[in-house]
Amino acid sequence: MSAPTSAVDLFRHSLRLLLDKNIAAWVALWAEDGLMEFPFAPEGWPQRLEGKEAVAAYMHHYPDHIDLHDFPALTIHQTTDPETIVVEMRGVGRLVETDAPFDMTYIAVVTVRDGHITSYRDYWNPLAVLEPGTDFTGSSR
Repeated sequence: MSAPTSAVDLFRHSLRLLLDKNIAAWVALWAEDGLMEFPFAPEGWPQRLEGKEAVAAYMHHYPDHIDLHDFPALTIHQTTDPETIVVEMRGVGRLVETDAPFDMTYIAVVTVRDGHITSYRDYWNPLAVLEPGTDFTGSSR
């Protein structure tokens, strides 16, 4: 199977990798100079990750803290730029530390070039990280 190259296919593939807890393969989807931004990040959480290495460091311990089970609501909107999509989605699972349910709604603007993610702006709900067991970034809140 060849690697997905369209923004839609690559994004769907990235979600499957997250569900499989294959963070290394998820990070491999990123361009070396890829940019991940969190415009609504609360104090103590990163707002901008520059480069694949920074994204890898951020995501490294994700499965140790959040056990994703599904993305039950996924809508992908095409834009006038075929390399950019707007995604509405919901991720559900559990918080590993507390075994509490995890249920997060996201809107993301994702750009893909040459089969790699070059930009990912993640508009997630910052109130959700007030729950114990959600801090997988190593930040001190």
